[in-house]
Amino acid sequence: MKLARAALFQQQLTLPFAAPHTMFNVKIGGARRCAAQSWSLERVKAVKQAAGVTVNDAVLAMCAGALRYYLIEQDALPITPLIAMVPVSLRSKDDSDGGGNKVGSLLCNLGTHVEDPAERIKIISESMRANKKVLAELPQLQVLALSALHMAPLTLAGIPGFLSTVPPPFNIVISNVPGGTEPLYYGGARLDGSYPMSNIPDGQALNITLVNNAGNLDFGLVGCRRSVPHLQRLLLHLESSLKDLEQAVGV
Repeated sequence: MKLARAALFQQQLTLPFAAPHTMFNVKIGGARRCAAQSWSLERVKAVKQAAGVTVNDAVLAMCAGALRYYLIEQDALPITPLIAMVPVSLRSKDDSDGGGNKVGSLLCNLGTHVEDPAERIKIISESMRANKKVLAELPQLQVLALSALHMAPLTLAGIPGFLSTVPPPFNIVISNVPGGTEPLYYGGARLDGSYPMSNIPDGQALNITLVNNAGNLDFGLVGCRRSVPHLQRLLLHLESSLKDLEQAVGV
């Protein structure tokens, strides 16, 4: 508890309800739009190396730039930064492979209010580093409790007026799922892509999930058909955002 209080007062920990209202944080309908595309992991690693960040930081920066482009197109970019909920593994190096998942979550400042991609990736990296530091020093039970706190408000999303009056706990889930490093085959046919299609609840009209697949990052985007128009535009914006990052860090 001392650590949690210190993190709060030092503003190291990104807390729920700091996120702005956006077009993604509304009651959703029953229809969905999906979009998928692959990007070379080597391109993302080159950005990571030049910027001195992690691969996940570079992926988050790529997504942040795409979201900024999309929201500007929709005339819906908030003046404060979007907050992403990022699932993280709680497995330590000492954990035996007994199966099952050990997953928590943290909240990341996406820096979408900043135009400069180089500055944005710094904001993202610093946010992830500070939040990971806090999680690393907490017992696993407290990490799971904090992760549950992130998701708990979504259970109230069905209450009339809740989504329009209460700030969202976060704006979007962005999940980077580990995958195989070697190509997979079935009956002699190579698996070219594996595109995740995640669930979206009320209050979260857009989800971005990607999986590592033998040197590629396979992105799967799922959105509410009514609330996220022209979802496929985000694929173009992801490419533009990655090019922006490459130019900004000199690769």
